[in-house]
Amino acid sequence: MATNLIQNPQKIREIIDQCDTCYVGMVDQEGKPYVLPFNFGYEEGSIYLHMAPQGKKIGVMRNNPAVCVAFSTDHQLFHRNEGVACSYGMRYRSVLAYGEVEFIDDYDEKVRILNVTMKKYTAKEFSYNAPAVNNVTVCRIRVNKIDGKLSGYF
Repeated sequence: MATNLIQNPQKIREIIDQCDTCYVGMVDQEGKPYVLPFNFGYEEGSIYLHMAPQGKKIGVMRNNPAVCVAFSTDHQLFHRNEGVACSYGMRYRSVLAYGEVEFIDDYDEKVRILNVTMKKYTAKEFSYNAPAVNNVTVCRIRVNKIDGKLSGYF
């Protein structure tokens, strides 16, 4: 099966834009892996997340802001020989991004980030009331390394 690494920012962006969920890998206070799915927003160099203002993930991210974010799309099972299990494989496109979580407290920046996320899912921009903005945790993952992968596609 052909596997190709992708480093072209436009191709990476195309993969991320096809995803409706990302998976954020963290390391908890006990040194154990902790992975959660998130809706997200993306701009070149930054991944945006929003979440409830309490919960385990907040503590984990505050304790250790280093994260790995996985995106995966276009999954398609294929085979070379239908009767041979080892001839089956999965085509997909994926991206892995590494970075550090930064919590956003500035009201206007939180609104901007919420709109980046909402545009991804609705293609609309919204206005927000103060209690809604003040009751959501918003963070930016500043990406310091990002790579894509194309597997099974020629």
